Formats: sequence, C-alpha cells, structure tokens
Amino acid sequence: MKTQVGIVGAGPAGLLLAQLLHLEGIDSVVLESRSRAEIEATIRAGVLEQGTVDMLNACGVGARMVREGAVHRGIELRFGGRGHRIDLSGLTGGRAIMVYAQHEVIKDLVAARLEAGGKILFGVEGVSLQDIDTRAPAIHFRRDGAAERLECDFIAGCDGFHGVSRPSMPSRVRREFVRSYPFGWLGILVEAPPSSDELIYAWHERGFALVSTRSPEIQRLYLQCDPEDKLAEWPDERIWSELRARLATSDGWPLKEGRIFQKGIIAMRSFVAEPMQHGRLFLAGDAAHIVPPTGAKGLNLAAADVRVLARSLAAFYRSRSEEPLAAYSATALLRVWRAEHFSWWMTSMLHRFHDDDAFSLRLQRAQLDYVVGSKAASASLAENYVGLPWD
Repeated sequence: MKTQVGIVGAGPAGLLLAQLLHLEGIDSVVLESRSRAEIEATIRAGVLEQGTVDMLNACGVGARMVREGAVHRGIELRFGGRGHRIDLSGLTGGRAIMVYAQHEVIKDLVAARLEAGGKILFGVEGVSLQDIDTRAPAIHFRRDGAAERLECDFIAGCDGFHGVSRPSMPSRVRREFVRSYPFGWLGILVEAPPSSDELIYAWHERGFALVSTRSPEIQRLYLQCDPEDKLAEWPDERIWSELRARLATSDGWPLKEGRIFQKGIIAMRSFVAEPMQHGRLFLAGDAAHIVPPTGAKGLNLAAADVRVLARSLAAFYRSRSEEPLAAYSATALLRVWRAEHFSWWMTSMLHRFHDDDAFSLRLQRAQLDYVVGSKAASASLAENYVGLPWD
C-alpha cells in the first residue's frame, strides 16, 4: 500500500491533518488502533479557541459545531465567595470560545473523511515506523491478522502520549521536559440543567472546582483531588458536598444537581518533546506535548500543529522545497511553549498545592485580585484563553 502521508492516530490531530491535506489534493492514510465506535464514544472536554473554530469552518467540518455548540464570550473566576466575570470578547476585539466536545469534533472529521473517500484503517495492531531517516519511510502494522506495509513520503505521528511515534525518534536527538502536579481532577457528568451560562473557575482553600456544560441536559463538573484517589472514595454525596463548599457565594448562588452517570479521575502534567520532527517523521498533538486542562489548550494545540504541518507539506508538494518542513518544529514550538506557560500559570493560580502554607495562599489571592482588578491583567488572560492570533 502506498500514500503520500501516513498518519498514525485518528484523534483530532490526525483526522484534522487528513482533512487539510485532502483539501490540498494530498493523499493520506490514517491508521488507528481503536474502532470507530471507540474513538467517537470517548467523551472529553471541548473548549475551542477562536482560531480552531475558524479553521474547522474553513475546512468544511464546522456546520454541526455552529449549530449545536455554545459560544461563550466570557468566563468567571470565583473566589472569596464572589464571582468575577472576565469579558473575553470585550477584551479581545470580539473573539470568543466555542464549547463543543472533542468527541463531537472527531465525529464530524470522521464523517467528512469517509464521505470524501479517504482511508481510515481502524483496529490496526502492532504499528511500527521504519526508515524514518530515509526518503522512503514506511509504517508496518497488522490488520485482520495479516501483516501490511504502508509506504509513504512522510509520516505524521498523531497517536498521543502513549503512542509509538515519539519513541520511534532516536533518544539521542530527543529531549523531554516534564512537570507532574501533585493533584488531579475528579470529573463528573450530570443529568441537570446548566448552573451557569459560562464556565466558572473557582479557587477555594479546599481546592479548585470547575463548572462547565455539555448540553442543556448534561453538565460537566470537576473538582481537585488526589490523583491516587479511588472512585469508591468519592460517593455522590461527598462530591456534591465538596462542590457546594468550593462554589459557594455570599449571595446564595444555587448549584444545579442531578444524577451523576459518569466519574473519572485524571492526573495532571505538563510535557513537551523537542524537536517535533526527525527525518521524515513529524509529531503533532499529544504525541509531542501535554498541558494541564486548566487552560483548555490540548485540542487547540493539536489543531495549531497540524495547520503548520499541512501548510508545510503543501508547500513541499508544490515546489519540492523542504525549507518549510525543516522549520515545522521551531514554528510549532513557539505556540506550544506559550500555551504551556499559560496552562501552568492558570493551574498554579487556581489549585491548592500539598505544601501550601498561609503565605502561599495569600499570594494566590493577591494574584487573583490583580487579575480581576486590572484591565491589563484581565486582557492578558482573555487573549491567551481565546487563543493568540494564528498569523
């Protein structure tokens, strides 16, 4: 089997890259270890930057997002029993965010890919990357028990943090930067009406909490916990008790409660691999970097990566110049490190750390007071949250 670009991974990065390449007339094949049903049913948060929304619309997969997603023009920072609205649109010249779950983005991309006759090979096993240092790299894998080989000009590793792509780069050329956080998020899905029209980020001495939404009937809430906690340690009443305490306001704001039908605990870390390319292998999305979810940057960074990569590949096939491809890693990492800093900053400002003392708490409150009290500080948060300009 032959193609121009072999794409490992049918997450947002891989599928969006395939769509962008298709629009440039570049052939690709996407390989995915899971089934279509699995990737479309993996529920994850989805806060889309303005640039990501614009790109999804421009490449023809945004119609359902516009119809069903929720445009948010502000967020709330809540602390000290009061809410403080950050006017995202007012501070950024009208830009906003779109709340639209990641698995819905994946559904839209899969449908567009298949409708265009593109190839997604689901359920492949034993993927390995060969000859990435040459001009004829290949991807070996098994499908339905049979060994297969995909010959390509380039390989895009979009297979996430635990995929095979990043380890396929020689360790001598790869440097990894890691920061692990001493807390996690307990996330729940709830059958209830929205408690708020916009996201609420709450700082409290008991720990962080976040109010988000999925639909008029389903809400997503998070609270800070120990990443080693077991779900059995968090019965429903304990969850609601903590959320009530951490989200309480002096004016008696009501939290809408309902049946919890999904729970999960995620650890939090920051991670970057440099460079994001070696030979004919290019990394994108979670294969190259992870951010804590506080800044809502994961999917958006994946989109930014593949935008740069697709443009670079298109330039190569038009002119046979490898200069844009050679600059891919440096170009992508500029945005990656900016997003890493913003995500770390939001996380550090809003979470309790295990070694916090009274001095540390006062510093967090001083920072929060400054952010909501200074137009310049609020504008900086808003600009980063809706996403820096793409060009």
